[in-house]
Amino acid sequence: MPNNSMPLQDIPCLSLQGPMLSLPKRIKRKSRDWLSEGLDTECNAPTELIQQWSPCHQHQQLLSKDKENEGKFILARRSRRRKQSKLGISWNHLPDELLLAIFFYLPLQDLLRISVVSKRWHRLVFDECLWHSVDLEGLTHMGPALQQVLKTGVRRLRCPRAFVEELHFTVPVPLQIVQLDLSSSIIPTSALECIICHCRQLEYLSLESQQISDKIINSLAMNTNLLQLNLSGCSRFSAPALADMLKSCSSIEQLNISWCGFNNDHVKSVVYNLSSRVTHLNLSGYRENLTLNDLKVLVDRCPQIQTLDLSDSTLLMADSFHVFKHLKCLLHLSLSRCYNIHLAALSNLGKMVPTLCLLDVFGLIQDNHLPSLKKEMPHISINSRPFSSVARPTPTSWFIGSPSGRIMWSRMCRLRFTL
Repeated sequence: MPNNSMPLQDIPCLSLQGPMLSLPKRIKRKSRDWLSEGLDTECNAPTELIQQWSPCHQHQQLLSKDKENEGKFILARRSRRRKQSKLGISWNHLPDELLLAIFFYLPLQDLLRISVVSKRWHRLVFDECLWHSVDLEGLTHMGPALQQVLKTGVRRLRCPRAFVEELHFTVPVPLQIVQLDLSSSIIPTSALECIICHCRQLEYLSLESQQISDKIINSLAMNTNLLQLNLSGCSRFSAPALADMLKSCSSIEQLNISWCGFNNDHVKSVVYNLSSRVTHLNLSGYRENLTLNDLKVLVDRCPQIQTLDLSDSTLLMADSFHVFKHLKCLLHLSLSRCYNIHLAALSNLGKMVPTLCLLDVFGLIQDNHLPSLKKEMPHISINSRPFSSVARPTPTSWFIGSPSGRIMWSRMCRLRFTL
């Protein structure tokens, strides 16, 4: 670099002003007596700018013009360098850590907009620390967006009621997702396989109403730290794959596997392989596939159950109450639409299970008989929970789209897509 030149960012007229980056403008000043030779001209070359704004050059100009302007009043301007030295702070001068701290407070849409400012900003915008938790609820045609979010290292991803087209996910490294909610989303099985097969750190997962394959179930078996699993309404996976998955995922505490279209083999795969650590279980919807013997095996294997939903199990009768009394921690029991349980026998349930606090018997009792039953069991709340919350990321009683309805396993995501 020549001795009489300097870096572009140090040239006063090229300094960046304002909150956003701007391009340097060509400088042009109005002619004003003896300043016409310097400031009146357009300056294109950096060396010319340096010469015109250097103190020596300005002093020489004043001396040469003294004789021509004798007796005239001269109005001189203060150096621009002195003014801009106080304001010479540029976004480019800020360290990455400070920019990331600023970007952390931006909403998702604004964060994506500023990613096109420069290559540096694009790199920082997609830094892993900014994409820890993302909410894409209700997003349509979200295939490319989902693939980009997955590449950022997201750990908490919420995508309920979204539409995903075919997804060709080819990143070889495992994903870092810990919590994933794809409840009631429209997503091809092949695309779902691309996601689940790259997960090894899942602890909370909801695939409610999805069509899942044995490949997905086998991939879930690799997530041995799984704590809560919601497969309510899922279909198209085999009983042996389900049994292997439950054996491997021995840390599961909450399992919702209701209304999956199971046969007898599927039900037995659950009750014979479920982890003894389970405290909340929804095994409703199996009508003539869940027997009293299955219930005995289940209670014997999982004595710590606190919430148990066996609704629509039409083979269960009042003799099952003697099985429930072995659950010393049982707080919430659902026997809705178990039509072979006689109404008169329900009053004995409170005596057999003294820990019981919540009882759901929808379809077994008419509204006019409900007050008398409540009077017989005053310490039990009856029919107060119409929807099951077992392993569900968002309780269904909350209004969709409300702030409470955007909670995923008791926490909200930081980056949220808004329509």
